[in-house]
Amino acid sequence: MSTSPLPLRLALGLALAAAPTFASAQIRNAPNPRALEFAAYIFSAANVCGYRIGVEQFDALLQKQNVDPKDVAPRGPFGAKVQTMFALMSNQMQLNRERSCLAVAGEYGPEGTVAKDVLLPAAAAPAEPKPAQ
Repeated sequence: MSTSPLPLRLALGLALAAAPTFASAQIRNAPNPRALEFAAYIFSAANVCGYRIGVEQFDALLQKQNVDPKDVAPRGPFGAKVQTMFALMSNQMQLNRERSCLAVAGEYGPEGTVAKDVLLPAAAAPAEPKPAQ
């Protein structure tokens, strides 16, 4: 008795039709380029100016842009793109460091005009222990 391959082909065809293609999955899940630029900008400011990143505020701004913070992390799926922008932005900020740091603090610092507390002042250096007397 011969078995018909039709049910197997039908099942395979339905499975392939129901699954999204790799290309469409990448396009659908790709973060907005502005979100990638924003992440690179904040990382650059922290690098060049020594600011700490207010993680909760930073993550909240990314989520408002429908971006998972893991996506823009160095090992995330879009980390390489963010790192490229980060390098360019850091180099540009370094050329005029003082003005760049003031501008970034005015936008994203504790009194930021765009968003507050995304960038926080650098942590104070730990106090050296006093010698025993």
